Amino acid sequence: MTVFSADYAGASVIPSPNHGDRLGGRRPDLILLHYTGMGTADQALAWLCNEESQVSSHYFVYEDGRLLQLVPEERRAWHAGKSFWAGEDDINSCSIGIEIANAGHPGGLPDFPEAQINAVAQLCRDCSERWSIAPERVLAHSDVAPVRKVDPGENFPWHNLYLDGVGHWIEPTQIRGGRFFQYGDHGQPVEALQGMLALYGYGIEVTGEFCEKTKGVVEAFQRHFRPSLIDGAADFSTIDTLHRLLGALPKFSQR
Repeated sequence: MTVFSADYAGASVIPSPNHGDRLGGRRPDLILLHYTGMGTADQALAWLCNEESQVSSHYFVYEDGRLLQLVPEERRAWHAGKSFWAGEDDINSCSIGIEIANAGHPGGLPDFPEAQINAVAQLCRDCSERWSIAPERVLAHSDVAPVRKVDPGENFPWHNLYLDGVGHWIEPTQIRGGRFFQYGDHGQPVEALQGMLALYGYGIEVTGEFCEKTKGVVEAFQRHFRPSLIDGAADFSTIDTLHRLLGALPKFSQR
């Protein structure tokens, strides 16, 4: 494994062999956050640096905030797998991947320590400034691979990151009663929901059928932006939060 100089001053280098060229000469314009989902941080780090695993990330963040860089930012780390966002189906070529040491759903969704989240926020700010990454392109693995992935999970404090200058966020609309759409429904309201999700960036076809894929995408949206209830049903809180997020995007808010 070739040693390299860290792109981020706060990181130490532990090289992983698992990387390649960014296809088409792409520059990173997206940051993707993961949890490791393994029993210990060191187990996860060893896996990311094992050639047999064929997985890696650019950065690894310990619970105490220590930061490692495994792959140079100019290289394509192998962290996203089959994924899609806003027309892109090669997320590895356009992203910086950050693995956050946390046992995740397999370990009962432990909290993310404050020191760890502070380190993630500082790293994201630095990468965003150097690569001109828009706030709305700081995403969860579950956003770009709904159904297949659920990390970094509903316990990840996206609101705290936003207060620290990272990511796109609004306060979710309060949950209350009223009409909602769910698996098996069909018609124009479902088509409108799918259209809004696709407009935000999610990989979803606008069919008017509330299928399993639609349910999974709604769950992914809720996991990131309305984490108090992840049920895959498009209630008023979910739809209104999505509508307000779209309205807060620069390409819409400036109209």
